[in-house]
This record gives sequence, structure tokens and C-alpha cells, in this order.
Amino acid sequence: MAGLRLIVGLGNPGPEHTRTRHNAGFWFVDGLADRLGARFGLESKLFGETAKVDIGGRQVWLLKPSTFMNLSGKSVTAALRYWKIEPEEALLAHDELDLPPGVARLKFDGGHGGQNGLRDTMRLLGHGMFHRLRIGIGHPGHKDKVTPWVLGKPGRDDEAAILRALDDAADVLPLAVAGDINEATKRLNTGPANR
Repeated sequence: MAGLRLIVGLGNPGPEHTRTRHNAGFWFVDGLADRLGARFGLESKLFGETAKVDIGGRQVWLLKPSTFMNLSGKSVTAALRYWKIEPEEALLAHDELDLPPGVARLKFDGGHGGQNGLRDTMRLLGHGMFHRLRIGIGHPGHKDKVTPWVLGKPGRDDEAAILRALDDAADVLPLAVAGDINEATKRLNTGPANR
């Protein structure tokens, strides 16, 4: 399988959204940029901010759409076209209600599970044949509470757990970038936090 060439963090732009659960995808790519000494710059033709990083000796683009979550696909598809990257060479990092904080899982293909950034991307691509990093944020317990939950900020313990999971995910990225996505998936999905 082809390695990863594009890592997209899904989230909402603006300081009021910075540390919300819904921005877990932004947390991930921001953390990668920090870890790898890269800085994001605005790329208006891609409707987002981009950074170029070296992961395991390979060049990978990072993207943070500035379109707001519900229109993420506009930025994702523009970046795929511009850099001539196939969808299966892309990883979309997003918040996941169905996993508890502290758990992150890699997955290829599948539905959008109600995640609007994935929904819009799949609508524009016509399929879901891309990789996802599902970042657990937990569930508030009732569907009526989901919107304020995802747009709210996690407590200190949950935030620490989410950040640990993001570190675990970053640790397996060199494998995924090199094309050994199965091994990256196995290591992350069966890692200590996921048992």
C-alpha cells in the first residue's frame, strides 16, 4: 500500500475553537509541526494552512482547513488535486465520539459516522477511500448533548489523555508514511492505551 503524503487535521479555525474537542484533528497536526520544527502558513488556494515536514526521510504535507468543519472537503480535495496526491495517500485526523479520551485508532475507508468533516470530504470525493486517525473524545451520554460536548473544552484529565493518544499516534506515523500502514495500525490499535 502507498505511504502517506498528506495529513489533514480536521477542526474549526479561530481562537474560540482552539482547545475544543472538535479540534482534536488540529491538535494532532499542530503537535506534529511542533515536534518536527515546522510552521504553518496560510495557503489561500487550498483554503487552509499548510506545513511541510520530514517524517522518516519522506516529505509529507500537513493541512489545517480554514473552511470550518462542515466544509472541510473543499480544502482536502483542493490539496489532493494541487499536490497530485491520491486519496489513499491521505490521512484525516478527527475527533471520535465512539472512543474514550486516551484512545486513538487508525482506520482505512468506511462511513463518516456523523463526523461532518468526513461527511463533506466523502461527498466531494464520492467515496471514503482514505485513512482516518480517530481521536477519542468520549460521548456525553445523550445525543442531545453532543453539539455542546464536541464544541466544548475537555477537562484537564481528558485533555491529558487525548494528548497522550496523539503522541502514540505520532510515534507510529513513520511506518504509515513508509507504506507499512498495517503495522502502524496494529501498533497503535493494540498499544497500551487501547487494551
